[in-house]
Amino acid sequence: MAAPTSGPAVLEIVVPAYNEAERLPAGLSRLCAELAALPVAAGVIVVDNASTDGTAAIVRGWDGPVPVRLLSCERRGKGAAVRTGMLATRAPYVGFCDADMATELSALRRVLALLSAGRPVVVGSRRHPDSVVDGYGRPLRRLGAIVFNRLVRDLADGVTDTQCGFKFFAGPLARAAAADLRTTGFAFDVELLAHCVRRGASITDVPVVWHDRPGSTFSVRRHSLECLRDLLRIRTGPAARARAGRVGPPVPAARAEPAPLPTVAGAGRG
Repeated sequence: MAAPTSGPAVLEIVVPAYNEAERLPAGLSRLCAELAALPVAAGVIVVDNASTDGTAAIVRGWDGPVPVRLLSCERRGKGAAVRTGMLATRAPYVGFCDADMATELSALRRVLALLSAGRPVVVGSRRHPDSVVDGYGRPLRRLGAIVFNRLVRDLADGVTDTQCGFKFFAGPLARAAAADLRTTGFAFDVELLAHCVRRGASITDVPVVWHDRPGSTFSVRRHSLECLRDLLRIRTGPAARARAGRVGPPVPAARAEPAPLPTVAGAGRG
């Protein structure tokens, strides 16, 4: 493993965590090891989303190769936790990923190269033709995901997988979009991307290697109605104006002067 790069963080990653005491140690170990090997300084923000287990204690006692700090979000919901974390970032590039690290983190080098080349939003997509997906939950959940993404594609610049928990942004754009975010539940990704689109940002999707991990808190039966209500609100709210074109000046992609970044041949869509 390369020695961690010192200095202010160029990349900050938010990890929302609700009762993740069991999965978080392995996930943080993988994430910190991957970040320490990058050619830029990086940091992690774990947002404890009103957990009732030992999630917060694990983060407080964490000792790893990159800084990990703990924030608390008492308002329940993954969207609320991600919003809290994004607004606390300061880095030129920021993103979020799930605590189970279902998306293999080797994709981070490609993401960082695209961000440094000026792509404002880079998202992992399990539906990208070059992605490798190891299991995709039960058939009902798979069907629900397909239907959901067809319903929201026009809000998110045509992205075919809005729900993959592996999204990265130019820092100023992410913080501005997060400040406008009102969806606290699982549909928050759609609103967050829509706020980026209405600011003139294009979205680049990249292939990922993704593994279905046990322990997801999402349930098609319990959360479908909530997601549909959120989508209706998003479609009738300010973010829906993305479909009619830009409303206001775009937030430019941040440019930093870190050590040379990895070059990646080929890019995703956008």
